[in-house]
Amino acid sequence: MILLTADMISHSFDYELFSDISLNVKQGEKIAITGESGSGKSSLLHILSSLLTPVSGRVEILHKDIALLKRGELDNLRCRDIGIIFQSHYLFKGFSALENIEVAAILSGQNIDDELLKKLKIFNIINKKISDISGGQQQRVSIARVLSKKPKIIFADEPTGNLDANTAKEIMDIFDDYVTSQEAALVVVTHDMSIANSCHKIFHLEDKKLNRVR
Repeated sequence: MILLTADMISHSFDYELFSDISLNVKQGEKIAITGESGSGKSSLLHILSSLLTPVSGRVEILHKDIALLKRGELDNLRCRDIGIIFQSHYLFKGFSALENIEVAAILSGQNIDDELLKKLKIFNIINKKISDISGGQQQRVSIARVLSKKPKIIFADEPTGNLDANTAKEIMDIFDDYVTSQEAALVVVTHDMSIANSCHKIFHLEDKKLNRVR
């Protein structure tokens, strides 16, 4: 089953960023997008995840054309079926780690899985304020917040950028288990080839085009 379809996506700011990009993501797949800094990887991810409207082209998530959805329909899709992990964590600093995760879980109608918190090694710091935990712990909280929603497709922008190599592998293993058990999909932007190589497919964004390299 195809969860994401991007058809002839083009985008520009003061200059053309990329053009005529097409991509399908199937249930159970992990897709990596690589490229040099400034190539447009994050912008492409934002378009694929419905956060940014392309200059031209079409994006469908769960067979729904994003451009045709009403505001409430799009909000519901984002709350329940789309998970987005940013480079910046965008956590509520005055809240505890648990409260940050609860917000997403409540909005999506899901319960928080204690086993997930243990796998992410945040169970013991769950009641601490975000301002009192490290950047790496904040990243793991942001991952827990997304996975607790049980989305059908996860978009992750450098999700292991603040983590050491061993922890990064553990995080990718958690993503792998999630994608398999939930019949979901993962699209990850990364500069780390060890992360890219753990995915089923690798695409490289260069010279305004997205090319499959594996």
